[in-house]
Amino acid sequence: MAQTGMRIDPYVNFNFLVELDGIAQASFMECSGIESVTEVVENREGGHNTTVRKGPGKTTFSDITLKWGLTDSTELWQWRQAIVEGRVLRKSGSIVVYDLANRREVVRWNFVNAWPTKWEGPAFNATGHEVAVETLVLVHEGITRTA
Repeated sequence: MAQTGMRIDPYVNFNFLVELDGIAQASFMECSGIESVTEVVENREGGHNTTVRKGPGKTTFSDITLKWGLTDSTELWQWRQAIVEGRVLRKSGSIVVYDLANRREVVRWNFVNAWPTKWEGPAFNATGHEVAVETLVLVHEGITRTA
């Protein structure tokens, strides 16, 4: 039962961690694509020609995009290279949100059978002062929320 008068603040979008099986990438600056979409199947039933019944069809999951500052770590690059060379190495992972006050895990999304479909290197600019950013796009076969 909910307690009345107790305020619960929304969680912030910068206090997160991405876990990937066997990869120790220190941190990511951005993670997006936590989404599922179920198509709508429309049917007309005999004798009910004025209305259309709508039901759920196939569910698809969006690609997960990870961005991080360029370092000397090559684990994600090597994973992508394995795909380029024809070795599909699928990994499971999690996107974990922590509360700001005491760094306690509050939300976790687990995704399964992921592999990198795209890698993008940093854009360089001799007059810029920004961090060099790498991007990796992961396809996967499903995501669940456990907390």
